[in-house]
Amino acid sequence: QVQLVESGGGSVQTGGSLKLSCTALVSYSMDCMGWFRQTPEKAREGVAGLGTDGDYTYYADSVKDRFTITRDSSKNTVYLLMNNLEPEDTAMYYCAADHRLEYCSGEYWTPLRFTYSGQGTQVTVAS
Repeated sequence: QVQLVESGGGSVQTGGSLKLSCTALVSYSMDCMGWFRQTPEKAREGVAGLGTDGDYTYYADSVKDRFTITRDSSKNTVYLLMNNLEPEDTAMYYCAADHRLEYCSGEYWTPLRFTYSGQGTQVTVAS
């Protein structure tokens, strides 16, 4: 059983910043970690992701240049720094992870393909 523990959500004004954290509570490395988001009105969207090999980092077009994903592999922890937040970023944010490096290798993948996900943390951006 893989447990992903998220924190850092909250409410901010437009233009504000938040930093999300997620730790995988397992004894082995989760080679792929990232985030996706969802609202009742929209389909699930991969937001950002990266692997331990560091070859490629995924960002959705809607968050490029505003969000930064980093990880501390020694702690099985991934972070998502979200700057210049917009009302359109309002969503439940879910941490996602997979222990299979091939799921985040190369260029054509999103965190939506990862096997495990957390309970979610709410991000609300007021206009």
